[in-house]
Amino acid sequence: MGGAAVRLAGALGMVVGGEVPVRVRAWDGSEAGPEGAPVMVVRNRRAVRRLLFKPGELGLARAWVAGDLEAEGEIYPVLEAVAGVVWERGEEAPSLWRSLRRDEFRRGVLGLVRLAGVPLPPAPPVEENRSGRHRHTRRTDRQAISHHYDVGNDFYSLVLGPSLVYSCAYWGDEEETLEAAQRDKLDLVCRKLGIGEGQRVLDVGCGWGSFAIHAAREYGAQVVGVTLSQEQAALARKRVADAGLTGLVEIRVQDYRDVDDGPYDAISSIGMAEHVGAERYLEYARRLYGLLAPGGRLLNHQIARRPQDDEAGYHLDSFIDAYVFPDGELAPIGTTVTQLERAGFEVRDVESIREHYALTLRRWVTNLESGWQRAVTLVSPGRARVWQLYMAASALAFERNRIGVNQVLAVRTPDSGASGLPLRSRVWSG
Repeated sequence: MGGAAVRLAGALGMVVGGEVPVRVRAWDGSEAGPEGAPVMVVRNRRAVRRLLFKPGELGLARAWVAGDLEAEGEIYPVLEAVAGVVWERGEEAPSLWRSLRRDEFRRGVLGLVRLAGVPLPPAPPVEENRSGRHRHTRRTDRQAISHHYDVGNDFYSLVLGPSLVYSCAYWGDEEETLEAAQRDKLDLVCRKLGIGEGQRVLDVGCGWGSFAIHAAREYGAQVVGVTLSQEQAALARKRVADAGLTGLVEIRVQDYRDVDDGPYDAISSIGMAEHVGAERYLEYARRLYGLLAPGGRLLNHQIARRPQDDEAGYHLDSFIDAYVFPDGELAPIGTTVTQLERAGFEVRDVESIREHYALTLRRWVTNLESGWQRAVTLVSPGRARVWQLYMAASALAFERNRIGVNQVLAVRTPDSGASGLPLRSRVWSG
């Protein structure tokens, strides 16, 4: 019969309809698969059971988070290899069970069943959080934000580096430091918003206060930052105090829907709108429009997905929804622009910076892996593996144009029609 790896690679090959794109090393030390291919280590039979009971992306993710699967060496080659099975086939995996009449497929499944051992589904890792329907009430949004952000400021400091900016950096070249690229991103947002001395600025989803600090220190703005995370707010306030900016920056634990002290001259929303939800997006846009003074600008920095043939049936990737962003939702850039315009905004500029996020994520993965032992101590082995898988897979998704990220500059144009923007707001080169 051969070793477990031979049997596993053979059975998986029958299921996916071709040679397994990785070299498999099984729990008994045996190996099988293409020579020179990236090596996926299958540590136990439980990994096979996870794939059987939850075929596709979520089963793979559960096995990874639980430590039942791992890559030998760098994670990227293994993820790139399995992407052809998981991504290019989308959510096809569950439908494969409907083709049991195919003899080869049936033999593959039976082979996996024999290898799996105990015929019971393993419990999901404790890190999984299934939120169900995307309701986006104040309570469920607060819970979702806490799940993602309240895992410890020290952990995020390790991953994000000194800048503590949890959104896409803006790179001049690939040799630039992460801190310099994040500073350039914060400055880019300030310049697009036209921030000046004494202006009132609202930072929606302010994180650890990095943008608020930059806008106040470099441009003299009066900034209010709002977040739903208690841990973020505590560290943001300390950073503001340490920078000597308590007279210019206020950090609140507050839902953006409860902000009622407008008008503001400018609003930044950097990496926050993904949490709003499709059903609430127009409400979000109208709320921000109402908080701006006439002539005020909004900079909406948001991840976007590719349009789907069946938009009604779309849902966020199951791994991301279960482990990373409960209640998170992505929309195509066209949908976002339409909703902002429906709210009354004049959209003046859309800049795609997709490649910049791939570079940013790869730096975050490097930070995490370089400090792996400390990361595991700060959170848990499973939580560290969640972030490793999520960031590495996201980097590849940006590189392959499965998802993008855009900065949309919109204006609450006054009745006079004067937008206040220069005739040439951007200079193109290259």
